[in-house]
Amino acid sequence: MNNQNDRNKAIIEEFRANAGKVGGFFAGKTLLLLHTTGARSGHERINPVAYVADGDRLVVIASKGGAPTHPDWYYNILANPLVSVEVGTEKFQARAALASEPERTRLYSRMVEMMPGFADYQRKTTRVIPVIVLTRLK
Repeated sequence: MNNQNDRNKAIIEEFRANAGKVGGFFAGKTLLLLHTTGARSGHERINPVAYVADGDRLVVIASKGGAPTHPDWYYNILANPLVSVEVGTEKFQARAALASEPERTRLYSRMVEMMPGFADYQRKTTRVIPVIVLTRLK
């Protein structure tokens, strides 16, 4: 296991042990656990991701801290847009969809309002950072 996997595992354990609350970088922020199906492996992957609510939808950003490449989970949702989401103690199924302009910019700005570091992520990369909308399935 690499350091990122170890960090994610620790965040996931803390999230589940504390009804969705964690300390450190995500202290006081909204965090969810995004369950995706691996695009190549077909195995379940779980990633802690910051989110912002937009009405009934949840919005996540495929920033990867401003890296030049998208996070692996982004490719997983492109291949398999049906995901599971854990928020607090609740778990539900959702459909993930890419936001297009001008909605993408509006939603990205909402995330920046909550977590200003996302503005730095955009400045650090030349790629357009994808914004993903999660819509709960009934």
